[in-house]
Amino acid sequence: MNEVSKSQLPERVDVLIIGAGAAGLMCAATAGQRGRSVLVLDHANKVGKKILMSGGGRCNFTNLYTSAENFYSRNPHFCKSALARYSQWDFIALVEKHGIPYNEKTLGQLFCNNKSKDIVDLLLAECRTAKAQVRTRCTISRVKAAGGGYRVETSMGAVSCESLVVATGGLSIPTMGATGFGYEIASQFGLDIVPTRAALVPFTQHKRQLERQSSLPGASLEVTATCGKGSFHEQMLFTHRGLSGPAVLQVSSHWREGEEVTFDLSPGRDLADWLLQRRQQNPDSHLHSVLAELWSKKLVQFFLLREKIDSRPLKQFDNSELRDMGGRLQNWKLVPSGTEGYRTAEVTLGGVDTEQISSRTMECKTQAGLYFVGEVLDVTGWLGGFNFQWAWASGHAAGEVA
Repeated sequence: MNEVSKSQLPERVDVLIIGAGAAGLMCAATAGQRGRSVLVLDHANKVGKKILMSGGGRCNFTNLYTSAENFYSRNPHFCKSALARYSQWDFIALVEKHGIPYNEKTLGQLFCNNKSKDIVDLLLAECRTAKAQVRTRCTISRVKAAGGGYRVETSMGAVSCESLVVATGGLSIPTMGATGFGYEIASQFGLDIVPTRAALVPFTQHKRQLERQSSLPGASLEVTATCGKGSFHEQMLFTHRGLSGPAVLQVSSHWREGEEVTFDLSPGRDLADWLLQRRQQNPDSHLHSVLAELWSKKLVQFFLLREKIDSRPLKQFDNSELRDMGGRLQNWKLVPSGTEGYRTAEVTLGGVDTEQISSRTMECKTQAGLYFVGEVLDVTGWLGGFNFQWAWASGHAAGEVA
C-alpha cells in the first residue's frame, strides 16, 4: 500500500502533487507511468474522500454523454482538448481493466455496482504500479519557486520538485477537508481567480413557505426546472429546508440571489388540455382524484391549496376555468431564499482563471512547471459524473507532461 502517513519525505521528486483526490491521483499515476518520480501530499487522513461519499456511496464516476456542453466556464472552449484526449471511454476501459462492475442509471450516468472505494482502490493500484508515492496527514505551510522548480515546506519536512501540480479541489463540503488553499497558491503566483460560489446545491426557502410545505418533506416528482439559460428535466425533492433533487441541483448552477426559478410540474404535457380530455372522458371525476394520477395525494392537496382551488367534479368547471387552472397548477414560480451553500454543495463554480492556463497541458502560461487540475480550475460540470470526468481528463493532461 502506497497510501501512507510517514514523518519523512524524499528531499526531491520530479513531480509533487498537492491533493490526493480524483484529479491528483490520476495525474500521479499518469506521470509515474512516464518514469517520473512522483509524490502526492494531502492534509486529510485518507485519500479520495469526495470519491468515497459520491453517488450515495457508489461513485458516479463518468457519463456516457460527456461533452464540452456539459461544463460551465468563462472560457467554454478550455475543457475541449483534455476531454477529447482522455474521454469517458478511456476511463471506462480503466474501470473494466480492474474488473470493477458498474451499471448505467438515468441519462448516461455510470455507477459502481458495489462501492465507491472500488474507484479509490483503482487509482491507488495505478499509483503503485507507477511507483507514485502518496502521503496523507501532511499539511503544507509554504510554497515557493526555487532553483528552476519549487520548494514546498510541510509538517513532514521540505521537499523540492521540478513540477508542482495543484489538485486541491474547491470549497464544497468543508467537512471533507475542502479549503481555499489552491486559490491561495494561484494568487501567490499572480493568477486571477474567477469568483467562486456553491453549485449543484439545494435551495433553501423562507420560513413562511416552509410552513406551507410542512407535510411535504420526502415527497418528490418529475419536473422541468428553469432559470436563465438553464433548463433541466429531472426529479425534484421537497426537504425540511427547501428543495433538492437532481433538477434543483442542476438549475442551482444558473441561479443568482433574488432570481426566480420556474418549475413545470407536469413536463411533457399541457396540463390544461389534459384536464379537458379527462372531463370529456369522465365528467363526474373530482379534480383531486384526476390530479392524483400525476402526483401524490399530499402534493395534490398542496398544489390546490397553493392556488386556492376547490376540488369538485370536472363537469362543474367550464373550459376557461380548466385552462386557467391547468396553467396555474403546471407552472410554479418561486424565488428561493438562498442555497445550502458550500456545506452541501457538490462542486464549486469559478476558480483559477483558465485564460492563464494551457488547455493542452494544464500548465500555467506565466509560471513554468506550475499546473492546476480538477475542481480548482474555473471548469464545473453538470450533475451526473461530468465533474469526475473532468478530474480524470485534466489530471491525465497534466500527468502526460509534468
